[in-house]
Amino acid sequence: MTRTTNARVAGFTFLAYIALGIAAMVLSGRAGNAEGIAAQLAGFDQHASAVRVAAVLNLITGFAALVLAVTLYAITRDQDPDLAMLGLTCRVAEGVIGGIAIQRSLGLLWLATAAGSNGAGIDTAHGLGAFLMEQRWSFVIGAMFFAVGSTLFCWLLLRGRMIPVALASLGVIASALLVVFLPLQIAGFFGGPRNWSSPVTWAVWLPLLVFELTLAVWLITKGVAAPAARQSA
Repeated sequence: MTRTTNARVAGFTFLAYIALGIAAMVLSGRAGNAEGIAAQLAGFDQHASAVRVAAVLNLITGFAALVLAVTLYAITRDQDPDLAMLGLTCRVAEGVIGGIAIQRSLGLLWLATAAGSNGAGIDTAHGLGAFLMEQRWSFVIGAMFFAVGSTLFCWLLLRGRMIPVALASLGVIASALLVVFLPLQIAGFFGGPRNWSSPVTWAVWLPLLVFELTLAVWLITKGVAAPAARQSA
């Protein structure tokens, strides 16, 4: 595909990626927004359909990450093929981890609907449910690969002057901030992975959300310029 086509595909995929991710987060929040494992499992049972829809949306989001990996690599590889390949690898890892993480919500759903009947007993269900609930760190690990890949691609877009400098700079700063923040969150600071919805977490993610929405519109309407080094050759 041409650079223009890759840019437009990436732009539309960014919008789909954001919309699907937010929708899945809202649907999942309905089920798990409770205190105590018994109440959380009851929420999964009550909102079983929403959990299943969220799992499908998360699966599609994983494939969107793969599309972004390929299209952003195609756009930036002329600037630095090695860094572009590393960025592609990180975004692919993000998509794969996101797909695997779906088993957590489906496992909790099975426990919630099968406990006390054909499945695990109540005590066993609560023990397994508590374990699965603690697997929130899988989201943070996937986000770490996303942040590193985003930083690399934004740096290449900035270095090649392929999009406006101010926009690319925002992307580099916002992505690099996540690269610093997420390991600290894994280590237990800022509430740890279980407090992913805290105001601090949202404040760190918001600049990147603004960047990706703006970048998506730019890629769709303006495309990308040829890398600066290539233009001067």
